[in-house]
Amino acid sequence: MGDPPTGEEILDKKVERIINLYNRLNDGEILVKSDEAYRFGVNERSIQRDLDDIRTYFAEDPESNRELVYDRAKHGYVLARSQKKSLTNSEILTVCKILLESRSLTRDEMFPIIDKLLQCGVQNRNHKQVADLIRNEKFHYLEPHHGKKFLDDMWDISSAVYEHRLMRIRYRKLKEPDKVMRLIQPVGIMFSEYYFYLCAFISESEEMPDVPKRPFPTIYRIDRIAEYEVLDEHFRIPYAERFEEGEFRKRIQFMFGGELRKILFLYKGLSIEAVLDRLPTAEIVRHDEAGWLVSAEVYGDGVDIWLRGQGNNIEVVSDGRKNP
Repeated sequence: MGDPPTGEEILDKKVERIINLYNRLNDGEILVKSDEAYRFGVNERSIQRDLDDIRTYFAEDPESNRELVYDRAKHGYVLARSQKKSLTNSEILTVCKILLESRSLTRDEMFPIIDKLLQCGVQNRNHKQVADLIRNEKFHYLEPHHGKKFLDDMWDISSAVYEHRLMRIRYRKLKEPDKVMRLIQPVGIMFSEYYFYLCAFISESEEMPDVPKRPFPTIYRIDRIAEYEVLDEHFRIPYAERFEEGEFRKRIQFMFGGELRKILFLYKGLSIEAVLDRLPTAEIVRHDEAGWLVSAEVYGDGVDIWLRGQGNNIEVVSDGRKNP
């Protein structure tokens, strides 16, 4: 009789066994516990511990989208796609194309996001195909002209929104080279037409006595915020008056702020669907041979740009402005 195996030899055999089981699972094999015990000359409890180690490995790997499960129909253990909700290849491809088309970030901020989506979500056998499908768009990607990196700022600002904390910002207006200072109550972050925007109510301040407080949000392009400070002071908006980004988004065009208006116009074009998509609050009042009579709630003057751009297809019946 030979000497009994040492602890190191037992460990080495266990490691070899686990690697063998792992590789075969990756190849799509079905592992039957009794068969594996016979194959390696161990009892079934040893194989069960090996399988538990493999299951733990997949469960603790944040980038894994697989898990070890017992398939009753196949009478054995197999690797299956994890029940964790993950994006499919087509969903990742779609998200990447939307991000690239948005042109909302510099290359240095956009490309790492795209690469991480591909690395974390796309299966290895499909990685090259998905990467090739967006390679040309990455090559011809045009950065926004402002060239500013602000991803780190986005988290600070969104935290201020979430925690209802006042912010002091220095902002560069489009028509004024000098930066203006504002004390604001940040209530939402939105994206539209290549840019991210911060929606905020102007807060009264002794530092800025000439800045009027408005009953509606002011919109600031985040890339034009030259400096900001998130203050310890909190603000409170009554629940009934809380800002809802989704509802606000339905009523604003081209991110032009202003008072709420109700417009009424006659649409004479071919695609009423395009109108309803452009103005989410639009309702068809009447449809006859003259066209579609449409009403919609909107904030500010941004909608006027769109109305003028429709030419003879639209006749404004009421612009919703208050009489002077």
